[in-house]
Amino acid sequence: MGMINKKYYALGTVVNLSVAEPNTTDDLDAAFHLIQRYEDKLTVNRNESEVMSINHNAGIKPVSVAEDTYDLIKTGVGVSQKHFGFNVAIGPLVKLWKIGFKGANKPRDSDILERLRVIDPLKIELNDQDHSVFLKEKGMEIDLGGIAKGWIADRVKEFWERAGIESGIVDLGGNILLVGPSLRPDRLWKIGIQDPVKKRNVPLGILHTAAKSIGTSGIYERKLVIDGKEYHHMFDSLTGYPIANNLASVTIVSDRSVDGEIWSTIGFYQGIKKGMALIEEEPGIEAIFITRDHEVKTTSGLRDKFTLI
Repeated sequence: MGMINKKYYALGTVVNLSVAEPNTTDDLDAAFHLIQRYEDKLTVNRNESEVMSINHNAGIKPVSVAEDTYDLIKTGVGVSQKHFGFNVAIGPLVKLWKIGFKGANKPRDSDILERLRVIDPLKIELNDQDHSVFLKEKGMEIDLGGIAKGWIADRVKEFWERAGIESGIVDLGGNILLVGPSLRPDRLWKIGIQDPVKKRNVPLGILHTAAKSIGTSGIYERKLVIDGKEYHHMFDSLTGYPIANNLASVTIVSDRSVDGEIWSTIGFYQGIKKGMALIEEEPGIEAIFITRDHEVKTTSGLRDKFTLI
């Protein structure tokens, strides 16, 4: 018995799906179609989607969306309004800097200040009755880029479990969600944790784990260099500038992939001391922090599960 694997492209990244035999590539293709369907609903990289209809009506009127889209937005907005460093309203600021895209630049301070007014998550109004979302100011935008991939991975896992798939891997651009036990004798999975200062696929350590989500936020994905100063793509909603600290990456180990996305962002924003303390208090959430000078710290729940290479 082995694993069957297939690569696809969606969500702006390489999607790598695997299932254990006797399951087949049909199960992989079915999962991929599910991913595409959710991407159509949630993307902000096209002019039309459920999320874009909310954005097009910013400052005009509330927009009702499908129940699952609404639940995801509600999750994102709820966390954003706690001001821990995760913000679904950050879109206009991301678009201003364009880091990782054509035309990346360091904006004028006046433009940054203007954006700070419209990236306030408290100006998002939710209505549970009719599943509607209202962005109260013109120019506001919801961007689920920091959370949708994880949420979609969770949907794939549920889909596979309903179909009776016993062992599989959902890998969305390096964010991994494990389904069931591995095929190894100890039934645990071995997952390499990326070295954030080396090129892709050079692991810094190995995680031995049961079926969990392993998700990373890091500075190695997209950056902009101006006058010798480096700016990466993770922003601070208070300053309008990229988060400034000594972290290179934060990896979260959790049951749900969506929690991994949220907490890797929060951990990155809070920095190693505050981030570790916050995550230690969250049941079922563990973390690996890696600094730019290669210091590695893990929360207590991973002490015996993570080995440096």
